[in-house]
Amino acid sequence: MLETELKQLAGELRLKTLELYKMANAGHIGCSMSCLDLMIGSLVKQKRDSEVFILSKGHAAAALYTCLNHLGEISDDTLQTFYKNDTTLPAHPAPNKHTGIPFATGSLGHGLPIATGIAKANQLSGEDALTFVLMSDGETNEGTTWEALHFAVNNQLDQLVVLIDRNRLQGFGHTQDILGDSADPRKYEVLGADVVEIDGHDIAGIIQTIEQLRTQRNGKPKVVVANTIKGKGISYMENRMEWHYLPMSADLYAQAQKDVIEAYQLSVEHDL
Repeated sequence: MLETELKQLAGELRLKTLELYKMANAGHIGCSMSCLDLMIGSLVKQKRDSEVFILSKGHAAAALYTCLNHLGEISDDTLQTFYKNDTTLPAHPAPNKHTGIPFATGSLGHGLPIATGIAKANQLSGEDALTFVLMSDGETNEGTTWEALHFAVNNQLDQLVVLIDRNRLQGFGHTQDILGDSADPRKYEVLGADVVEIDGHDIAGIIQTIEQLRTQRNGKPKVVVANTIKGKGISYMENRMEWHYLPMSADLYAQAQKDVIEAYQLSVEHDL
C-alpha cells in the first residue's frame, strides 16, 4: 500500500511541477523530473525538523518548491507567483525567504561545500542530525565537489548525506562525453566515503536507504548515487537533452499531463 501511495504522490507532484513550468513558460523541466523522486524520498519523507536539505542543483527549483508546498512550508498562493516579478520563488532558489531554503543555489558546486560546513558544525556541537545535499551528476565536474568531499572524509562527517542525481545528461551533452562519468560510485569509494548505488525513482527504496544510513555512524560521509532518467514520466522528454532547456507548448503540456496521469495511474480527477 505504501508503494501505491508513494507512486500517487510522485504523480501528483509531477503534475503540480509541470503546471508551474507551463505557467512561467520556462525550461529546466527534464532535470526537475529526474530528481523529484529523490526529493520525495529524502526531503518529504525522511528529513527531520532539526535537519537541513540543500538543493545544490538549483535549476530544479520548481520541484523543490512543489515539495515544500506539499509540506506546508510554501502556501498555494505563494506557489502561484513562481517566476513572476517580486516573487520569493525565482528560477533558482533564493535564501532567507522560506524556512526550507536556507541558501541560494544554482551556481553549481556550492551546495556540497555548504552542506559539509553544516555537518561539521553539527559534529562540533554534538547535534544528532543529518545534512542532505542533492546534486546533479554534471555538477560533480566541479572542483569544489572534490575539495568538499576530501574535507568530509578527513573530518569523518558521517552525518552528511550526498544525493547525486545521475541522469547522465548535462547542459551540453552526455556526461560521459564532457568530463567522463564523474558520478561513478567507485570514485567516491576510493576517496573513503560510504557509497550506495540505487534506483533514483524507487521512492520506497530511497526511504529505506536513508533509514539505513542513519544508523551507520562509522566516520564516513554517505554518498548515494541515484540512477535516474531525465524527464522521467513524460514520454517525449525522457533521456532528451533538449528538455534541460525547452519550455512546453500548450499541446506538449497536455501530452505531458496525459503521460503522467497514465504512468502514475492517477484518477481522472487529476486531469486538468
